[in-house]
Amino acid sequence: MKKGFWGDVVQYRTLLLMLLPAVIFFFVFAYIPMAGIVLAFKQFNYSGGIFGSPWNGLDNFRFFFQSGDAWTVTRNTALYNLAFIIVNNVFQIMMAILLFEVANKWFRKIFQTMMFLPYFISWVVVGAIAYNLFNFEYGTLNVVLKFFGLNPIDVYNTASYWPIILILVSAWKAVGYGTIMYLAAITSIDSEMYEAAEIDGANIFQRIWRITIPNLFPTVIILVLLAIGNIFRGDFGMFYNMVGNNGLLFSSTDVIDTFVFRSLITSNDIGMSSAAGFYQSVLGLITILIANYAVRKYDKDRALF
Repeated sequence: MKKGFWGDVVQYRTLLLMLLPAVIFFFVFAYIPMAGIVLAFKQFNYSGGIFGSPWNGLDNFRFFFQSGDAWTVTRNTALYNLAFIIVNNVFQIMMAILLFEVANKWFRKIFQTMMFLPYFISWVVVGAIAYNLFNFEYGTLNVVLKFFGLNPIDVYNTASYWPIILILVSAWKAVGYGTIMYLAAITSIDSEMYEAAEIDGANIFQRIWRITIPNLFPTVIILVLLAIGNIFRGDFGMFYNMVGNNGLLFSSTDVIDTFVFRSLITSNDIGMSSAAGFYQSVLGLITILIANYAVRKYDKDRALF
């Protein structure tokens, strides 16, 4: 006999109560604020507020695209996140496999703890570390270069250095957290597969290539799909604290999030900032739909929906 919807609610009431705080959190902080999207189509003024301000159609979007920064920040956001996805996942998978194959449990625990530590360091602290490392006058890098009679490097006035710096810093921060997820996926692989391969004479590299990596594909696909959904959302904490308001670096470091923040702070143009944020959300939605469609074509069981 079918219980119906309310019958399921009563049966699973404990699990639903455990889920309730997360539902309330996302409803309050993610769904209710979506009403403010109307600001992207309004000429905001404080007397009228969000819903009383006059409509101005697509003027905010027109100003955003005619400013000349739309293509730059969109390109930077997408390319940085694409690089983060590729580099971070490669390092995380490599480190997870390395830790799994290490026989010494004490070394594994110590190494895993050391890798995970940067994840808890604030981007404010990381920005301060980077400044003390790359400062032209007294930074550690230039002090060492001067000691060996080499010319100092003006990192904070040279935009071409920053893509490499940001990618490496992102990997340093993220490798520990991602390694734990991939390590959990590896430990869930049936150990009998490794035992059978070892009996058949497979060496460690063959076991990794034939067993570990293929069994990691479902986890990789899910994590990559989730990351692709945010490919047009830059890590504001990283970019702002690493670069700040250094206009000399904007050509290679400015992303949509920092552009919106700076536009809101300097010009107080709430409508244009909302339009840029709306543009960012639409791009993210289109990207995740395309990526999920591609995965469904390859293997529908590994798609998100």
